[in-house]
Amino acid sequence: MNEDLSDYRKSYDKGELLKKDVPENPMELFQKWFYEVDTYFTQDETNAMTLSTMGLDGYPKNRIVLLKRYTHEGFIFFTNYKSEKGRAIEKNPKVCLSFFWHGAERQIIIKGDAEKLPENLSDGYFESRPRGSQLGAWASNQSEIVENREALENKLKSLEASFENKEVPRPPHWGGYIVKPFEIEFWQGRANRLHDRISYRLQDDYSWLINRLCP
Repeated sequence: MNEDLSDYRKSYDKGELLKKDVPENPMELFQKWFYEVDTYFTQDETNAMTLSTMGLDGYPKNRIVLLKRYTHEGFIFFTNYKSEKGRAIEKNPKVCLSFFWHGAERQIIIKGDAEKLPENLSDGYFESRPRGSQLGAWASNQSEIVENREALENKLKSLEASFENKEVPRPPHWGGYIVKPFEIEFWQGRANRLHDRISYRLQDDYSWLINRLCP
């Protein structure tokens, strides 16, 4: 197989990102961009983000997870702590998050450290999930080999019977992480591949150093 994709071309012309216009805190710019993309551009899931971890086998691995909350401290998502990504984070909490919103021609790359959320916060989010998702967290030994789909479906049916007319508690192996950023880069596509890139880097006094990067 030898497919040549060199003729694939796209012109970027949806906006600009100038250093003189950005706020001192990157979380303010993230909030602005997220709102604009969610409001004005058609996206399947604006909160879908790529999470990159360093795997136990020494190779980096990317996967899509969903951002469920963001605060001045960082970015929050939930998962199975015993999954491949959970075990990778336990060994090396240095992770990277990225958003690519093709409609707005924007990308955000976030480097930071992942920390488990307090149990009460994970409990609160778990209680807000649809019942099917709650049961699914119990049914799936995430990342482990399973014989077939039927085995998963049978386990779910068994759990449905076990928890009938009962509240579903949060599994102890399931909960949230907050990624506390030390570097955030905002990318806005521009014409002639002269894209705008603005980088924020956290300083020892908790201020942010802002630089423009070459595309």
